[in-house]
Amino acid sequence: MEKYIDIEEIKKVLPHRYPFLMIDRILELDLENLKVKAIKNVSVNEYFFQGHFPNFPVMPGVLIIEGMAQAGAFMMMRKANVGQEGNYTVLFAGIENAKFRKPVFPGDQIVYEIEGINIKKAMGKIKGVAKVNGQVVCEAILLAAVRKS
Repeated sequence: MEKYIDIEEIKKVLPHRYPFLMIDRILELDLENLKVKAIKNVSVNEYFFQGHFPNFPVMPGVLIIEGMAQAGAFMMMRKANVGQEGNYTVLFAGIENAKFRKPVFPGDQIVYEIEGINIKKAMGKIKGVAKVNGQVVCEAILLAAVRKS
């Protein structure tokens, strides 16, 4: 199990960059058991708070899902042993049972807990849970495909 993978290592695997990189650090990566735990520090300076909503800043739910997907993509790409050097990326293929439980505000730290349900070399299904202060804010099943870019 790997611990504390920093942003520079994440960027070697994921093609996402600011303003669309939605994870800041990998806390744990267990490729044998197909689990990853990652964090996103939510800052008041995030671009989306300018319009969502100016007097009541709430992180858009779709971006919470994107963070889950990126954590899962990192795990899938490391499991498949591909990254930017191999010109591969992971693309959304579907979302099932997404539920938003609580809003996420500036200053929150989202902890993404991702577990592989069924991961093959080119396709994967993961379960994602996003928590703030130990409370579930979002959960979903995500389907993804690894593709040569």
